Amino acid sequence: MISGMGVDLVEIDRIDMIIGRWGDRFVQKVFADEEIRYCRKHVLPAMHFAARFAAKEACLKALGIGFGMGVGFKDIWVSRSDKGVPSLMFADKARILLDKEAIKGAHLSLTHTRRHAVAMVVLEK
Repeated sequence: MISGMGVDLVEIDRIDMIIGRWGDRFVQKVFADEEIRYCRKHVLPAMHFAARFAAKEACLKALGIGFGMGVGFKDIWVSRSDKGVPSLMFADKARILLDKEAIKGAHLSLTHTRRHAVAMVVLEK
């Protein structure tokens, strides 16, 4: 049974500008080490950071909350299987909320162009 769905669109140039201004301070605050390693190994890291930021936002929308409502940026992160399939991982307050809401599955789809990154999340009970 579907519990929630969220979609988010992020402008890649905006993330690139924020990284240019704040550098590691922003990256370390928002992204898990696994996400940072993955994004930085690409020619256009901002594209991949933007997709992961969109995934975090889409997940919160699916939960019916926003940042600042108890779940931190690093409580949700994107991992990838050996075949490259993205999935959501949860820690700390996000894990507690998912357990409280009896969420049994989280499905993630990511896509991007040169200008935009989009993430869609479906949560199921």
